[in-house]
Amino acid sequence: MSNIALVTGAGSGIGKAIALGFAAQGDRVIAADLDLAAAEATAKEYPQLITALPVDISDRAQVDELRDRTHAEVGVPNVIVNAAGWDRTDQFLNATPEFAQKVVAINYLGPVNICSTFLPGIIDAGNGGRVINLASDAGRVGSSGESIYAGAKGGVIALTKSLAREMARHNINVNCVCPGPTDTPLFQAQEEKLKAALIKAIPFRRLARPEEVAAPVLFFASESASFITGQVISVSGGLTMAG
Repeated sequence: MSNIALVTGAGSGIGKAIALGFAAQGDRVIAADLDLAAAEATAKEYPQLITALPVDISDRAQVDELRDRTHAEVGVPNVIVNAAGWDRTDQFLNATPEFAQKVVAINYLGPVNICSTFLPGIIDAGNGGRVINLASDAGRVGSSGESIYAGAKGGVIALTKSLAREMARHNINVNCVCPGPTDTPLFQAQEEKLKAALIKAIPFRRLARPEEVAAPVLFFASESASFITGQVISVSGGLTMAG
């Protein structure tokens, strides 16, 4: 049976690779992104399967509107993928309150908004489902210059585990994928010196490709992962080998 998958951040990078991965296996996809034009570009690759919709995940009213349009235009999704995220590398003491609030609003409260808005429909449908959250290895082991982002992503990891406990009674699996440095527009916007240092620290001496991060997301959404919940998998080329 094919899925209906909601993917946030589907206009570029990892989110786009995830959306295209679902469509490639015949699933219906809602490609949601703050940048509607980017989401529409993703949808053009599988126009019969992907529907592009706009959303600012930090705005609960917009998330409610996304739910209403998704249900009306596509149906109730049985897979939720929280892939949208944002950061800017800088030292913690340079962070303004406005910057900190934006990082937390997008990277932590965004997934909270999506899950709290869409999970009731999945529960009411009574067919179970999957939630896959994209966190970061920064949330597992910390990252210099990304302290607030790391804290938000650590919150996503804890949210994943707690939701997994609450949703198990509804046959909804909740898991988490933590990318390391990945070849995305967000990474390429970093300073050259930082990018080079990160690549050098990775045992494989290269960045992850977005489709390599998408692969475990597709696995968590599949029947092969039907008895896996509350788990966190790192996709970092061996950069973080913490337990």
